[in-house]
Amino acid sequence: MPVISMFYGIVIMMYPFDNDKHHLPHVHIRYQEQEAVFSIETGDLLEGNLRSNKKKLVEAWIELRREDLLTDWQLAVQGHPIFNIEPLK
Repeated sequence: MPVISMFYGIVIMMYPFDNDKHHLPHVHIRYQEQEAVFSIETGDLLEGNLRSNKKKLVEAWIELRREDLLTDWQLAVQGHPIFNIEPLK
């Protein structure tokens, strides 16, 4: 799965053609042994588990990068290459 961003030990990924399971734009998150899925449109946790402080960082990053994430999502579901997105600083 393509990694689109990394910050503070958090790895953010987006699968190509991944619109069947959750039926909405989303990203996959890994932090150490934890995995989670977040909605791009709302920033809500859809599945999985993530430490509270890391969850807040992911939510803030999604809020700041929503437009770029939605652009990548459209590319990914059409099978096109996606772009890296600036990490949270």
